[in-house]
Amino acid sequence: MKRVFQLGVLGFLMLCGVDGRAEEDTVKVDAVTEGVIHGALSYLAKQQGITGAWTQAPGSTAYPVAMTGYALMAFLSAGNLPDEGEFGHNVAAGMQYLVDQIEPDGLFRDVDQGKYMYSHGIATVALCELYGETRSELLRPRLEQIVKVIVNAQNPAGGWRYKPDGKDADISVTVLQVAALRAAKNAGLAVPEATIDRAVEFIDSCYDATTGGFAYQPKGPPAFARTAAAIYSLQVCGRYDDPNIKSGSDYLFAHGDEGQAWWPYGCYYAAPAQYMIGGEPWARWYAQMKGAMLSTVIHNGDMSYWNDKRGQLLGPTYETAVFVTVLAMPYHYIPLYQR
Repeated sequence: MKRVFQLGVLGFLMLCGVDGRAEEDTVKVDAVTEGVIHGALSYLAKQQGITGAWTQAPGSTAYPVAMTGYALMAFLSAGNLPDEGEFGHNVAAGMQYLVDQIEPDGLFRDVDQGKYMYSHGIATVALCELYGETRSELLRPRLEQIVKVIVNAQNPAGGWRYKPDGKDADISVTVLQVAALRAAKNAGLAVPEATIDRAVEFIDSCYDATTGGFAYQPKGPPAFARTAAAIYSLQVCGRYDDPNIKSGSDYLFAHGDEGQAWWPYGCYYAAPAQYMIGGEPWARWYAQMKGAMLSTVIHNGDMSYWNDKRGQLLGPTYETAVFVTVLAMPYHYIPLYQR
């Protein structure tokens, strides 16, 4: 599989062993998994539309901004950059699509307005990661606009909800906003520290001390996907030593079997959460997830994809992009996933 050695500063430092993990990292992408990753990227490349966007499924027009964000992260996770790498032209076209969707007020067009901030969050993550690698001066002012939307949309409790003017908050929307802010900060964009501090307060309010898991909203019941989103959120907010991360990690091992509702969604956050913890938890988690993902992959010629009920009808684009990003994590290409 052809890969491009473009990691950004954090990824480079990690491979040099600066954070102490790379030298002892035993989690590798084996040949079988690498073949599946390449086949899945080939599938995603074939599904890209003429505008540069991806949608929920072949023939669908649903969620173009969000699905383009997820697909771009999958390509980036395997080392592809705009016009660099085997799928570089797909990355360039997808990036341009997202940039073209940004309105003067920083809002994206062609978004499900009922749950707007989901799409805004993942699109911002992807564009900030791309800016961190390319340093395109044409991209920076657009990023400043979309990051400002996130900062201004934070509700009084410190979290985010479906719409930019949401009055309450939940962990599933909040995780994408804090990940976007971390990606923006990594790329050199200004992010108010007070915004991060307030976000941590909201995340902490969702903790369930009885189980060690996290709830969707304060005082609600904990669950797998919610806990994955929460402990990943704490880490991208810089709270690596928060004791609730350890209890949350243990909760994921106890409740993260593939029969869980929203399993692919939860995996998208559980994997980087365990990866940032590192060591034995990450090695054990990756082996467990890899086994589950490879057992359900669908092969079609030289392409591979996923599309089953665990995606809660989110479709093959989402599920394939999510699983590629998880399986490719040992490549260390995404600066956002480094401590």
